[in-house]
Amino acid sequence: MNSLKSASELSTILLDSIPHPILLIGPEGQVAYANMHAENFFRSSASVLARETLSQLIPFGSPVLTLVEQVRDRGAPMSEYRVDVSSPRIGVEKVVDLYVSPAAEMPGHISVMLQERSMAEKIERQMTYRGAARSVTGLAAMLAHEIKNPLSGIRGAAQLLEMAVSDEDRSLTRLITEETDRIVALVDRMEVFSDERPIERTPVNIHVVLDRVKAIAQNGFARHIKISENYDPSLPPVFANRDQLVQIFLNLIKNAAEAIGNRAGGEIILSTAFKSGIRVSVPGTTDRVSLPLEFCVQDNGPGVPSDLIPILFDPFVTTKTNGSGLGLALVAKIVGDHGGVIECDSTSRGTTFRILLPAFKGKAAAMRLDNEDMQ
Repeated sequence: MNSLKSASELSTILLDSIPHPILLIGPEGQVAYANMHAENFFRSSASVLARETLSQLIPFGSPVLTLVEQVRDRGAPMSEYRVDVSSPRIGVEKVVDLYVSPAAEMPGHISVMLQERSMAEKIERQMTYRGAARSVTGLAAMLAHEIKNPLSGIRGAAQLLEMAVSDEDRSLTRLITEETDRIVALVDRMEVFSDERPIERTPVNIHVVLDRVKAIAQNGFARHIKISENYDPSLPPVFANRDQLVQIFLNLIKNAAEAIGNRAGGEIILSTAFKSGIRVSVPGTTDRVSLPLEFCVQDNGPGVPSDLIPILFDPFVTTKTNGSGLGLALVAKIVGDHGGVIECDSTSRGTTFRILLPAFKGKAAAMRLDNEDMQ
């Protein structure tokens, strides 16, 4: 009897250690068991869940209910991917992968595991952003070679014509010169994407970087906006290029300030946190890299249109009247070059850009960094 109890306790510990919601559904659809993550997912204790059926937990007509019945009829495990289980109880934008299997030792019972797609989608999107950046890289190299040289000739010819034409026509030659300069400036911005040199990285105190960016913003484009901080003071250094981090956050804060505009009560919140347990695969290798450092730029602007969210980091996508659509694409490239992930969450109440980056692992270097910051 004691050994049976120990086995039962061990099973519970094992199921609670799996970082996904797991339910055991009885013959009548009732919840016979729910692990700890299922309690969190459905926002109810196991005792409350035990008084409900699966149809009460899942939205009416959900594929989850159909899949459970199919597994029950066939007696074989089945899976389904990207299933929307959003509801007022569970929350919005809840998309999961389903793994449903009959419980071999308990006839009539079905086990259901739900794997949230949030992180999987995040990594998948990041791969898309990197692919888009590589496309711009090739385009930038071509533009630099094929366009800049002819443009310099056009500009020179326009300047010569300006000295020979009448005052009425001189405005046209100036227009040619100004538009040529604008195209050259755009090509120069795109050339940044073709820079494939290895990044020089060192341990960087992210709070020093954010303080510098905040000072630049408050003395310029965001002087009328409140910028708040929510920092984790015990955060380890990030393994990154300091100048490129400044470029990333300056771009994100400027976007946030432009989104807020002149509305009263505008606020930007900068936050840092340590999130253990997030690991991603390195493309082309068997290595997995931990991304425990989370940095967020949050604003209370009107939000990003929902149709732009999936393509927000693609080149030439912008909501600004005179924007080039290269700023966020460059941010995504820099984050990707650092082996990190960037994601955007937006509602009508505001937008949050979230960046995950690797930490620096050298203790001695980290101590030196702390000493330097104290001086």
